[in-house]
Amino acid sequence: MEGMKATYRAMQITRQGGLELVERQTPAPEAGEVLIAVEACGICGADASDIDKADPGLKPPRVPGHEVVGRIVALGPNTPSMWKTGQRVGVGRLGGHCNECSECRRGRFNLCRNQPVVGSSCDGGYAEMMIARATGLVSIPDVLSSEEAAPILCAGIATLNALKKSGAEAGDNVAILGIGGLGHMALQYARRMGFRVVAVGRGEDIAADATKLGAHCYIDTDKESAPDVLNAIGGAKAILTTIANPAAVSALMPALAPEGRLIVLGVGKDPLPVSTGYLVGAERGIVGSITGSPFENEKALDFSVLTGVRPMIETMPLERAAEAVQKMRCGDAKFRIVLTMGDQSNAHQ
Repeated sequence: MEGMKATYRAMQITRQGGLELVERQTPAPEAGEVLIAVEACGICGADASDIDKADPGLKPPRVPGHEVVGRIVALGPNTPSMWKTGQRVGVGRLGGHCNECSECRRGRFNLCRNQPVVGSSCDGGYAEMMIARATGLVSIPDVLSSEEAAPILCAGIATLNALKKSGAEAGDNVAILGIGGLGHMALQYARRMGFRVVAVGRGEDIAADATKLGAHCYIDTDKESAPDVLNAIGGAKAILTTIANPAAVSALMPALAPEGRLIVLGVGKDPLPVSTGYLVGAERGIVGSITGSPFENEKALDFSVLTGVRPMIETMPLERAAEAVQKMRCGDAKFRIVLTMGDQSNAHQ
């Protein structure tokens, strides 16, 4: 690739489950792929799992990160004409659908069984360069900075789509369990969708932030019973849980109103205990929700622009990725850390 830098920096996963800064050869995109000069990459809770579960024998080792924004610097053969060199694009958790499986044929691209999981089954955005499938690309609005847009590609789309699937209507009570990277986006979207928004968390330290982000009230589970508070106002038409602690989720379920839905975003290995009679008796439901298609991701970006929703971020340079991940693991991020790669405007030179 004429004029392209021969190498780029990347943070790859070590055998010990840490991260190391390395120099790699710049790859050429293959058919249906693009090469992106990364400008920003958000750090998601799922990154910790990707790092911990990475194949230690993989050569080269995996690069994590799936909230990626950058500019196209090279196009592979047969890339759709809508994508241009120099265009700013993003890639979320889902790395691009196959357009061949039964789910793709019925238009359910987010459920495609043959797409890479960015940062897990293919290299992600903790790097100055990244290869991406064209089918996974998301166009980024000019009004958003790359650092602002990055978390919307996962935390934003995941929570907005979950709220859309909740069955709740304007004026209904909606509870958000867990006010972190996903939860702080969910509060903002829920408020702008017209719900009565109840934030549920542990400790008073988050109360002011929850209110600022859009919650009509905050329930500190260390001090009061969340089901009692919610049931006193008619119960929750929807509960969106961003945490993976089944005990905490189960404790909140008595607050579901008849025909209410629990929307599960937090992924954990332990089963969620629930009474079948509780579900059947008032036709309550539990559903999972997995991000969305690139088209839906663009809708989430547009909705964020229209309604003034922005992630609360702090930025750190790529070489401090290990420190940033540890800060996220400890719950010290308010509310999203975004890695920056420096000036990538001349990455092709």
